[in-house]
Amino acid sequence: MPEGHTLHRLARLHQRRYAGAPVSVGSPQGRFTTEAAKLDGQVLTSAEAHGKHLFHHYGPLGTVHVHLGLYGTFAESTLPEADPVGQVRMRLAGRTHWTDLRGPNRCELLDAAQVDAIKARLGPDPLRRDAKPDRAWERISRSRSSVAALLMDQAVLAGVGNVYRAEVLFRHGVAPLVPGRALDRALWDDMWADLVTLMRAGVRVGRIDTVAPEHLPAAMGRAPREDRHGGEVYVYRRTGMPCLVCGTAVAYQDLAGRKLYWCPTCQPG
Repeated sequence: MPEGHTLHRLARLHQRRYAGAPVSVGSPQGRFTTEAAKLDGQVLTSAEAHGKHLFHHYGPLGTVHVHLGLYGTFAESTLPEADPVGQVRMRLAGRTHWTDLRGPNRCELLDAAQVDAIKARLGPDPLRRDAKPDRAWERISRSRSSVAALLMDQAVLAGVGNVYRAEVLFRHGVAPLVPGRALDRALWDDMWADLVTLMRAGVRVGRIDTVAPEHLPAAMGRAPREDRHGGEVYVYRRTGMPCLVCGTAVAYQDLAGRKLYWCPTCQPG
């Protein structure tokens, strides 16, 4: 599932390409036809992201809410439009570009109250300037759940996925299974600030890089990471490989249906 930086990149891209002008909206697949007909030819006023949710605002006509889930993707192209390929839930076209949405978990037209309800149940997003990290701390500091589980709970913290979860815990030497209430406030503040920095970098470059300059391939004389997710990371999907800092084999286990990675030496329990 795409992490928050991907949705913010999409929001910025769609804001730049489509906002402020009439757009054509269709549903070649047919599952969004009624909603698309209401929006076709209207002005897309703005695009924004909150966590893993994307919102296309059309003023009083409502807001298109997209949650990509595990399989959803956007495909971006320049005009002229081509025939749809595959099951295109929504096609958006403007003056210079067109975009196809396939396989989302959610693609729905909502009113303002419904949009507010979605945002209200999400935790603070490190990529939003209106984020209130104290809200996340209030939940974490009272919880017996592991910090690893809490970081993935979108009601606690919006936009953080498995990669950022594993990497921020490593960067701050936090054992994944430590209860949230055992965290020190100063440590949490440092982790939040680090997430803001890492995720903003992810928005800029379109991939997740978390390693310090001294641990990059060129500095260490090692081969670059080969992974479809891209980027250089410390522990994510490096099971059994040596930690880039201490050489200990990276550990792995399942936690609440998701894969958890950490270094037993750098993140002692």
